[in-house]
Amino acid sequence: MFNSLYKKTDNAPLVVFRILLGLLMIYHCISHIFDGTVYSLYVKPKVTFSFIGMEWLQPLPGNGMYIYFWAMAVFAICITVGFWYRFSTAFFTILWAGTYFMQKTVYNNHHYLILLLLIIMLMFPANAYASVDSKLYPKIKQRSMPVWYIWIFILQIAIVYFFASVAKFYPDWLNGRFTGFITRKINNPYITWLTFNHQFHLFIAYGGILFDLLIVPLLLYKKTRNVAAILSVGFHLFNWAMLNIGIFPFLSMSYLAFFYPPETIRALLLRKKPPLTQDELNGIDLSSKNLLRYFFIPYFIIQLALPIRHHFIKGDVLWTEEGHRLSWRMMLKNKKGTAVFAVEDKTTNDSFVYDLTKILTRLQIKNLANKPDMIWQTAQIIKNEYAKKGHNVAVYVTAKVSVNKRTSRLLIDPKVDLAHTRWNYFAHNEWILLYYELQ
Repeated sequence: MFNSLYKKTDNAPLVVFRILLGLLMIYHCISHIFDGTVYSLYVKPKVTFSFIGMEWLQPLPGNGMYIYFWAMAVFAICITVGFWYRFSTAFFTILWAGTYFMQKTVYNNHHYLILLLLIIMLMFPANAYASVDSKLYPKIKQRSMPVWYIWIFILQIAIVYFFASVAKFYPDWLNGRFTGFITRKINNPYITWLTFNHQFHLFIAYGGILFDLLIVPLLLYKKTRNVAAILSVGFHLFNWAMLNIGIFPFLSMSYLAFFYPPETIRALLLRKKPPLTQDELNGIDLSSKNLLRYFFIPYFIIQLALPIRHHFIKGDVLWTEEGHRLSWRMMLKNKKGTAVFAVEDKTTNDSFVYDLTKILTRLQIKNLANKPDMIWQTAQIIKNEYAKKGHNVAVYVTAKVSVNKRTSRLLIDPKVDLAHTRWNYFAHNEWILLYYELQ
């Protein structure tokens, strides 16, 4: 069984995916420059909410972030054409990780997936064919790869879909309440009869669960593969048209390259590529077995552990957000809130409400109110601001949050000085109130 993982197969899927991923990254980087995303997330803010522990990771000053994204676009072009592939992919991955960990005002699981895919692509010789590198350095040219390369990609996307499906098993998804919020946002007067229909909300809810749970098995099974591929394309195009979720639908459709026989992908998309001989197909490639054993096995153990860590943290992750990130909990709730920060000078006992607009953008203020980690970071920012002036202050927060348009409840214990608390990454922070606590 294990020997079958090392059998040679055509590397067309890996080559095609390199090109498609590169094109998507080019579009993503350049569109973010021109649609205002770089400005609103990296240039305009006076302070940024990086991942806790990575506060040193800050946007470049002035027009630096525009140069940063243009550099990413250049590296993405190099990935696409396979020029200095390892170098380009390594630097693009570092820069992409920088944008991901640098700000979480707008958090996107899809960007995390892309980071993981970039790491995987960095490990594989995706420039071995149809690349500038293989033209310049013919010695690296290869037409085959071990079968396990394909299974790495399939396992990665299977983990994403599986945990996305499991996360939907909560009341407001199952009863169509949340999917109703999504569909009613679709601004098309010709289909309001559908988007406001509760039966349609239930169809979307259970269809989403079944799609996430079954799409990978259906794509793996030859007899259902074509139907599953059509469903996948339709599903992702619908999401792209209706939900404004960036490049993820096209990334998902690109992934279909790993579910069809490599010879089929070669015949369809790399027609000039010679097919492998029978002797080559019967060969075994053990050159990268240590990569599988010592990198990818630990890698997937981590990938399976991260999405379940919230089960070991007190409270409901839907409310506390503890264990939410890096767990494929995508588009599950409508969560809005308000947060008032009260500052108290410990020397004079004077207190006042802090004006968040002095340091934060409207987008940051809107998004931090229901996220305890960002609330805690804001308290630290305020404390440091006054410490520079020689003042020792306490910061108390009254944050009220509504989940799926229900009555607002207190999220943060207003009696706790957040300026002098520590963030606990691995357990529940007791100053985050549970849903029925102290209400």
